[in-house]
Amino acid sequence: MCEEDDPGPHCRIPLFLPSRTTSPMKLIAHLLLASTMAATTLSVQAQGAAAKPDLAKGEATYTATCAACHGADGNSTVPIQPKLSQQHPQYTVKQLQEFKSGRRKDPVMQGFASALSDADMRNIAYWVSTKQGKPGFAKDKAMVAMGEQIYRGGIADRKIAACAGCHSPNGAGIPAQYPRLSGQHADYTVKQLIAFRDGARQNSQPMTDVAAKMSDREIRAVADYIAGLR
Repeated sequence: MCEEDDPGPHCRIPLFLPSRTTSPMKLIAHLLLASTMAATTLSVQAQGAAAKPDLAKGEATYTATCAACHGADGNSTVPIQPKLSQQHPQYTVKQLQEFKSGRRKDPVMQGFASALSDADMRNIAYWVSTKQGKPGFAKDKAMVAMGEQIYRGGIADRKIAACAGCHSPNGAGIPAQYPRLSGQHADYTVKQLIAFRDGARQNSQPMTDVAAKMSDREIRAVADYIAGLR
């Protein structure tokens, strides 16, 4: 049954009542249209149901596949291995898919990702996004001011945009668009920025364009500042 102020998808097929003057061809055409729309609606509903992540399976797959490097709860204790906790799931899924396809290069990650189905990736990503991220901290007091300036204001004379414009002032990122950076290990961030700059990582043109204009010192400074964001 359909409420008039909130019709369900099955209520959206146009009502057609044949009259005495309705031609057989017109009637057949309408019935075909109605059946096509019904099938499309059912297909979309089925896809939506299939896309719902299974957090229990996500935890199990994560524990078996990812925890050794990224920590039991996504808080890696190895500075070169990224923290995954609280990361936007859409971003995590995208990276796993690109490791699997080879668009993002890493022999170790490609090996693990190749064994995962799209459903596995989605389950892992949504599960680890529910884990609380542990805060990090900046270590180099001499460079923190430079890192803050780059992160919040960019480098105007080289047309380097502020990191905060995409990743937000506190490093939370923007869901489905830009990853969370807050508290990420500085060593990992340095590695990725250098990979973007040197062409080893090529799965984000905006990041390649930004990193191409940065020196090693500037990369270290902004990475250290990011580690302390919360």
